[in-house]
Amino acid sequence: MDIFTALQTAVSGLKAQAFSLDNISGNIANSQTTGYKRIDTSFVDLIAEQDPKHQVSGSVSAYSEMTNSIQGSLKGTGVATNMALNGDGFFVVQKKTTDSGGATNFSASNLFTRRGDFAQDKDGYLVNGAGSYLSGASLDPATGQTISDGPIRISNGLLPAKATATIAYAANLPRTPTTTQAKINDGLLPAFAADRDARVLSGTGTGKVDSSDAQTLIDNSIGGPELTVYTAAGAPVSLKTRWAKVANASGDTKDTWNLFYADKPGVSGSQTGWTNLGQAFQFGASGQLSTPTGGTLTIPDLTIDNTPVASLTLDLSGGLTQYASSGGTATTSTLKQDGYASGSLNVVEVGEDGVIRGTYSNGRTLDLARVQVVQFTNPDGLKADSLGNYQQTTSSGEPLVGLRNSTVVGANVEQSNTDVAAEFSKMIVTQQAYSANTRVMSTAQSMLSDLINVIR
Repeated sequence: MDIFTALQTAVSGLKAQAFSLDNISGNIANSQTTGYKRIDTSFVDLIAEQDPKHQVSGSVSAYSEMTNSIQGSLKGTGVATNMALNGDGFFVVQKKTTDSGGATNFSASNLFTRRGDFAQDKDGYLVNGAGSYLSGASLDPATGQTISDGPIRISNGLLPAKATATIAYAANLPRTPTTTQAKINDGLLPAFAADRDARVLSGTGTGKVDSSDAQTLIDNSIGGPELTVYTAAGAPVSLKTRWAKVANASGDTKDTWNLFYADKPGVSGSQTGWTNLGQAFQFGASGQLSTPTGGTLTIPDLTIDNTPVASLTLDLSGGLTQYASSGGTATTSTLKQDGYASGSLNVVEVGEDGVIRGTYSNGRTLDLARVQVVQFTNPDGLKADSLGNYQQTTSSGEPLVGLRNSTVVGANVEQSNTDVAAEFSKMIVTQQAYSANTRVMSTAQSMLSDLINVIR
């Protein structure tokens, strides 16, 4: 190496340390930037091509070293639509554009970010503080089906009412029920089991119990499922039922129950009529339900308090049994229905699975959207874009859709992964290295001056 080469090497050192200082300054400047990933500097030596016995160190080059795979600390914000990724992955975002007619559009290409300070804009879209719009699937809260894929939009509109379609019911009916008239016919519904006036028809028939005979039914039956169901308009209707055992097992006859519902559940005691649903519930010797089969039963249209209720499905798949019970009453383990009144959106929250859910004034919590999260085989191969976004490259590989080994944390954001103390330490080292390179240049210049003075 000659003196001129030493000067060139020193210049490359100055450039490399200046490049490093540039990255350090950017890291410090973005130490409070949400989701920012610091950029480290990697130095590579460049050896001049020489004979191995005369090979000397050459110049140096500096390259950026990404830290996209290093997570920053999570910080709670209290903003429900803020979200952070705990683990690997990136949110998919798009940029907003405007056409000549002023209509809102979004870019066709996807960008990727860890910046999750998303909030609703005036149109209901989720946008972060850098102006990037969160992408995913917007869902119909009533059906759970996907409405659209792309920028997520949360509607603040009124949730339509949903009529009750299915009642899920699971319970154990006692082999010997405890009733007021339990000593008569072992607790069976007495005269009504073979009612000559057709006021009550047991078995597969359909009959009614007038209010004048209601007390007899009440005295010889046990409480059944009681819950609120909803009409198509969202009107709540109280459904009150009672179980009446109408036959004990004997010969070919199995233990048989009928289910009655009150015409006016708001009226107490015997002041309301009761209607038989018209289905024989039969149980074998082991206590298992043998009739009806299939686990479901269609309940025809009901009229309660003069309010028509559409046909319902009674789902018994959870289990309806008849085991011996010392209490003599029905023991309910499952009782729920799928209808609800209309409601307005009150609260939005983000689940660990990336599903955005809304809680409405009618008490329902429904899925509103599903956030799109992707991962890359080599996240450090992504190309940094402005505003905290990254672009896919051949080095990063194709995006892999799904959370995989990460979760979404709602009401939190990821902070910068910059350690200011570490950056100051690197700054001191960089400053010293830069100064050392200037000393090499001054020494080489002094040697050149000495050489020139030789010939004077």
